Amino acid sequence: MSFEVYNALLPVVLLLVQAWKGSCHPQCLDYKPPFGPRQPLGFCKEYSKFGCCDLEEDEAISSKFYNIMSSFDHSGFTTCGKYIRSILCQECSPYAAHLYDAEDANTPMRLLPGLCRNYCLDYWHQCRYTLSLLLEDQGNAQHIYNMTAALEEDSKLFCDFLELKDTQYCYPNVLSNEELNANLGSVRADPEGCLELCLEEVANGLRNPVAMIHADDGSHRFFVAEQLGYVWVYLSNGSRIDRPFLNLTEAVLTSPWAGDERGFLCIALHPRFSTVKKAYVYYSVSVKKQEKIRISEFTLSAHDDNQLDHTSERTILEVVEPASNHNGGQLLFGHDGYLYIFIGDGGRAGDPFGKFGNSQNKSTLLGKVLRIDVDDNDDGAPYSIPSDNPFVREKDSKPEIYAYGVRNMWRCSIDRGDPLTGSGRGRMFCGDVGQNKYEEVDIIVKGGNYGWRAKEGFSCYDRKLCQNSSLDDILPIFAYPHKLGKSVTGGYIYRGCQMPNLNGLYIFGDFMSGRLMSLKEDAQTGEWQYNEICMGRDQTCRFPKLINSYYKYIISFAEDEAGELYMLATGAASATAKAGVIYKIVDPSRRAPPGKCSVKPSPVKIKGKLIHFHPKEEFVIDKKPTTTPVPTTTIRTTTTTRKPQSPRKPAVYKPPIYKPPPPTRKPKPKLTTVPPTTRAQSTRPTRKPSITTLPPTTAQATKAAPVPSPDTGRPTGAPAVPTIMSTVRTSSQASDRTGPTRGRGVLTTASPRTVQSPLFTTTPLSGTSPRPAYWDPKPTPSLHKPTRTATDSPQTAPKGDKVRLGEKLADTRESNQIFKKPRRRGQRRGKKLRAGTVRLVSMDGLPDRGRVEVYIRGEWGSVCDDLFSRTAGTVVCRQLGYSSALAVMKRAILGAAEDSVKILLDNVECSGTEDTLLGCKRSKVGVHNCSHKEDVGVICGY
Repeated sequence: MSFEVYNALLPVVLLLVQAWKGSCHPQCLDYKPPFGPRQPLGFCKEYSKFGCCDLEEDEAISSKFYNIMSSFDHSGFTTCGKYIRSILCQECSPYAAHLYDAEDANTPMRLLPGLCRNYCLDYWHQCRYTLSLLLEDQGNAQHIYNMTAALEEDSKLFCDFLELKDTQYCYPNVLSNEELNANLGSVRADPEGCLELCLEEVANGLRNPVAMIHADDGSHRFFVAEQLGYVWVYLSNGSRIDRPFLNLTEAVLTSPWAGDERGFLCIALHPRFSTVKKAYVYYSVSVKKQEKIRISEFTLSAHDDNQLDHTSERTILEVVEPASNHNGGQLLFGHDGYLYIFIGDGGRAGDPFGKFGNSQNKSTLLGKVLRIDVDDNDDGAPYSIPSDNPFVREKDSKPEIYAYGVRNMWRCSIDRGDPLTGSGRGRMFCGDVGQNKYEEVDIIVKGGNYGWRAKEGFSCYDRKLCQNSSLDDILPIFAYPHKLGKSVTGGYIYRGCQMPNLNGLYIFGDFMSGRLMSLKEDAQTGEWQYNEICMGRDQTCRFPKLINSYYKYIISFAEDEAGELYMLATGAASATAKAGVIYKIVDPSRRAPPGKCSVKPSPVKIKGKLIHFHPKEEFVIDKKPTTTPVPTTTIRTTTTTRKPQSPRKPAVYKPPIYKPPPPTRKPKPKLTTVPPTTRAQSTRPTRKPSITTLPPTTAQATKAAPVPSPDTGRPTGAPAVPTIMSTVRTSSQASDRTGPTRGRGVLTTASPRTVQSPLFTTTPLSGTSPRPAYWDPKPTPSLHKPTRTATDSPQTAPKGDKVRLGEKLADTRESNQIFKKPRRRGQRRGKKLRAGTVRLVSMDGLPDRGRVEVYIRGEWGSVCDDLFSRTAGTVVCRQLGYSSALAVMKRAILGAAEDSVKILLDNVECSGTEDTLLGCKRSKVGVHNCSHKEDVGVICGY
């Protein structure tokens, strides 16, 4: 071994002295959960049932394998083929992210999967000279050949380069580990059996969001109602129309005090809304100082498809409320086309009205489930009675009654049915709030008596009524005591496409305790099995856009047009507090195969302006490990001043086709002309990083997501848990391998190859999530290795184009990465730029990420990272044609400018509505106290 090569490899060996034991979760190299391929794989067959490759990727791996193996004679193919195949197929492993070290942000992604020591030694003894073939598409082939030659002659260096120190997850141990593979692909449960799910924030700043519905018209927009009386329209891309769909704030009876059950409580659109353009609302109103429940009908505006005609209100039904609580508040259209109305028992404790209470009295509408027909009502009565209602012919009974004996049903839903068999279709689930001991979940059937006030849950409340043999009540499918929660919020049966593991799972919650729960029906016995839901810990939620904390007060659940589930919650249970958030429920253990859940939303004509969505919660991949106490935060409010605009013609919003985005690790290579070779040319783009040099990674501190206190309901800081993820993709490079034939009669020749290879880096998740996961007053210690700090000294980057094998940051543990020095992108020429124009200068020439530079006073300059937030990053990204900033990278992580470049902006604070950074609050141009070590970078996305 030459002295120069030895010196290049010495840092690698030193870095491998320490072993790393990491917490792992099934994850692919595109930072998404594994899946079951829609078609069986032909090459990497061991991952046909569950893994990270579809048929297209499998065929690309097969092509690369045969491309490599064309260098071998028959004996070499027989001897080494099994090793080459196994190594290549690890991209399809459910644990690919761990095998390639993609989960650890302190290290670049490995070029080859991590092997177990014994397997590596066997590989070295049998086929050590194949290493350069596996790596030849990573850069200059001659350099690769020279460096791998040193490794191939020393078994220790060879396996230091390839070994994964985690003996549980290295290949092939990961295949035989029973603990890992026992429930692979199933919803992950913690040691106490709590199902670990994650959330994605989709809307915020709402005032007690009580309902979210969809029009079922192909637009995939959804309508969100606030208790105060507003209903807002959200488009499929997450943006909100600035004009309310409905504004009943002047008529709705409510108050700002926490816990007021009155207000705007529900909205339902006609099941044929695209043709019968009517909506129905349920709200509290005061008429001559008498409180009432009002059910009204509105028609759609003739001039705006996203606004109701406020003058068209027609009262369908009014019911006097003897007290201000127990108002019910659910409207549903069943699969039979009838409107179902769920009304509470009238309020107060114990339903004290009359001899048996309102709920058991069928001569009143209180404490009932009603069913009415609102079709063909334009020229007559506001509704008619379905002829098969159960009590139509019973004396002294209200004909509208469909079921009775309910206390205060809060949030009901209708099962869409199993997507394949249709099983369960049409079942109606409701959460019925209890008195002082039990909360219950019921399935509503025609004519059913649900027991209140005789029974509360499964137990007797009024013993005299409970012992009445004529009660004949229907028992709940589940009831829980008040030690788990004191106010049930009914949910939905999951029937969506994106999370196949959740199919058939009834997900619901509790408003007071903030507990998320689930029920699963046993098909054999018909019994419902209970499992608590908690937020995923460790690596479980370390996926893009996911969070693992939420506001305590769970108000409602919802289902979008595609059947995906959402949770509506708030940190302050007041109709005037802008603390409401809508979360999408996500299962990180398994996803649908790519392309299966694609939808194409129909265009929506927009009048007014769109307010783009900006998440406020902290993504798990952005969280920084901490051992400090949770900080207290307050509800954030933003005051924006907008310039007056002239009236515009209606715009047409054309939503994007919602397909799972192609893995960023598999870009399509550009076609290049290469000289003829003795073996087939592989056109498969690799997912491994090219020969690239990265600047030192520095942990980024982010603000904790505000969450409510379990005692006061006031928001407090969530436990901060990991740092930022940087996804960096390198440009395609052509390899010029023409090295000599070697391999003791095994190898023949090697051919050039064109590749385009991405590089991923992430940060390990640390700490644990409390149950429920919305507060934790105690410090959360880090369970993992520390992230790099600003005081850590990085290794000196190689100069020019010199390649170093295995060079990494000083606190890493693995070795098979290769870097090259980035080149600075030049300025645009021949184009007059306006002040405030921005660009991203990427070390790899990528358009969607890089150092932020701004054009001011005729020159380009950088921006200091002081106070620079994701909101400011989004201002930059929108200028460049992207919808938002995925991450803001501080301390020059995405590259520092040269000394000749001035720092033009500092202390930049944006509200998000500015056109350029010059419109943001900031220091004067050129005034700063920074260095280029604090240049800010941005990663943009859609």
